[in-house]
Amino acid sequence: MSEWGEIRERYLQDGVDVRLGGLAANLARIDSFSRRPEHSDAVARLIRESALFIEWTAADAPAESLGELAELQRVLSNWYQRWSDVWADDSQRADVGEVAAQWSARVLALSGLGRRGT
Repeated sequence: MSEWGEIRERYLQDGVDVRLGGLAANLARIDSFSRRPEHSDAVARLIRESALFIEWTAADAPAESLGELAELQRVLSNWYQRWSDVWADDSQRADVGEVAAQWSARVLALSGLGRRGT
C-alpha cells in the first residue's frame, strides 16, 4: 500500500467531525510553517495532504459544508500548482499563512469540535 493509501485508511477511521478537525489542524500548521522559508517542502506536503483530506471527506460531509470545502480545495490546488512561485515571493508566502489561518478557523467551525464542552 502506498504512503497516501495508509494515511487515507487511518484518516477514514474517524468520524467527519474529527476528519474536519484534522484538516483544520493541518491548515493551522501551514500558517505556522509558512513563517519560515526553509519549510517549503513541509508546507507543500501539508497542502497536498489537506487537499486529499477534503477529497476523502467530501462524500461523508454535511451538504451545507460542501461549498466551503470545494472553495478550500480550489485555494489549495492553486497554491500547489504554483508552489515554487508562491514560496519564492515573501508577500505570497505570508498570504498563504494568513489565508490558511482563516480557513483553519472556518473548517474548525464546520467540524463542530470548537463548540464541544461549552
